[in-house]
Amino acid sequence: MENYQSQIIQRRILLLALLGLTPLALLFAISTGSVSIPFSEVWAALFSEQGSINQTLVMELRLPRALSALVTGGMLALAGVLMQVLLRNPLADPYILGVSGGAATATLTAMLLGLSSAWITGSAVAGALLSILLVFGLAHGQGSWTSTRLLLTGVVIATGWGAIISFILATAPEKNLHGMLFWLMGDLSHSESSNAGLVILLLGLFASMTIARHLNVMTRGELQAGALGVNTKKIKLQIYLVASLLTAGAVTIAGSVGFIGLIVPHMLRLVIGNDHRSLIPASILAGGILLLVADTIARTIIAPQQLPVGVITAMIGVPVFLYLIHRNRQS
Repeated sequence: MENYQSQIIQRRILLLALLGLTPLALLFAISTGSVSIPFSEVWAALFSEQGSINQTLVMELRLPRALSALVTGGMLALAGVLMQVLLRNPLADPYILGVSGGAATATLTAMLLGLSSAWITGSAVAGALLSILLVFGLAHGQGSWTSTRLLLTGVVIATGWGAIISFILATAPEKNLHGMLFWLMGDLSHSESSNAGLVILLLGLFASMTIARHLNVMTRGELQAGALGVNTKKIKLQIYLVASLLTAGAVTIAGSVGFIGLIVPHMLRLVIGNDHRSLIPASILAGGILLLVADTIARTIIAPQQLPVGVITAMIGVPVFLYLIHRNRQS
């Protein structure tokens, strides 16, 4: 009983710490750049009269990008949590079922044709949804589908999209390659509004929290979940749809940003365990903070040039993931 109470206290402390770190990370992102803004002037810049340099930097450039990073990181982390439950695979991440491949193929095609940013965004959404329908339709077939069948279908579809992407890159004019490669590695420099992403994230949070108890049972296996009265087929379908839509939203905003959905759930499980009632909100906050900090580093480390944010998340994610593997092997 005492151990259970200590776990609850630990989860609450972590959630409060993440809630406190979120505005600090946002402040760090807003004030940091090729032109730094002192903390004392950030508040004035947020509410200053139109026309000041600081106000333009904050309201038109840094704040929209920072909010997009928070929302995108939250969507990727939540999608990672759900995918790992769905596939019962600790190596599952939001991109494992080919959603990002479909979005990337459609987006690169739009870039190749020289279409406007609105068309590029619409293409990313359409490509992601097409991939979702393909994977689910082929995995379902004439009967029910299993997690293994879904995983295999997703991997094959992702491989197919990868081949098409390689063909597009190989035949694209040199003037288009830079933007294409940036988008493929994750790029928030062209993110304009996070409103649609925020709506998707809030809907995903609501849908996930309503089945959080079922997710706890699902981690123990479908047979045990079914024996305890969980409608596993319905829950798996809900998990798949929510995770796919979250991934589609994230890819539309920032391209393919790696490692957020993979390492954030792992790190948090080491601290607070597998109770998804705490893991879900903690993952959203931690994923948003991690991507926000990574994007701030990406646009300042070699300023005025910028790096794709996916490069920074990979540099952070690889050593962290290797450490987690090493720690699990020792325990």
